[in-house]
Amino acid sequence: MIRVVLVDKKILGGGVAMLAVGLVLLAIINSSVPAGKSGMTEDEIIELMIQEEENKNMNTLASILTGVGFLLILISFGARRKSAGSAKKEEKKPTT
Repeated sequence: MIRVVLVDKKILGGGVAMLAVGLVLLAIINSSVPAGKSGMTEDEIIELMIQEEENKNMNTLASILTGVGFLLILISFGARRKSAGSAKKEEKKPTT
């Protein structure tokens, strides 16, 4: 038995795009981790710590982007479009 699932294609497309971009950014950011070496000066150590913090922050932002994309994909399966022919329901007051 085939079951038809209603999906909002615009939300699904946006979610897939955000998920893909987030995963690509995560792969790029995690492949370029700053590394230290022995015998570094104080200035080099401080610069390394700044680069590590920037890398961590960018990783967090890319993770958030990936998570929002995943949530949009999930939301797209529950979203219903309003049909163009449906009229607003108005409640009429009884005249007394």
